[in-house]
Amino acid sequence: MAGLIKRLDALGRLVENVALVALLSGMMLLAVGQIVLREFFNTGFVWADELVKLMVLWLAMVGSVAACRDNRHIRIDLLSHLLPGNAVRLARIVVDLFAAGVALVIAWHAWRYLGLEIEFEDTVLVDTPAWVAHSIVPLAFALIAWRFVVGALATAVELFTGSEERPS
Repeated sequence: MAGLIKRLDALGRLVENVALVALLSGMMLLAVGQIVLREFFNTGFVWADELVKLMVLWLAMVGSVAACRDNRHIRIDLLSHLLPGNAVRLARIVVDLFAAGVALVIAWHAWRYLGLEIEFEDTVLVDTPAWVAHSIVPLAFALIAWRFVVGALATAVELFTGSEERPS
């Protein structure tokens, strides 16, 4: 079972990294291409600016998931300098579970918002359903919640076994 979890984690890392590289590269190429078209040819794609904005959204959301994956998200770390080791671990478990709860609430409300976009038939990029473009938000927050739960479980294992093993 642990081997399967490690392989799924490795696959998730690969998908996240490929998505980050593809989104950043595509966004830069599209933005530079749009500038060249406007400056030298007095033309451009009508939909390009909106697509770049959506790519920024996707890049931010996938990047947030990757940051939580590697425990590189923003963390206020005052307690770790004041408390002894096991108290720090216990505090980290509580904070990670709280963060997971907040991320799940955001994911739930983003999911509800997608329902409204479907109901009102909102569109982006001329005629693409807006819910397709915005579906990254509830998905990313659900994955962030998952990463926080996994981190809390790993910290709990460290607390009760005394080992320093973190999921990679």
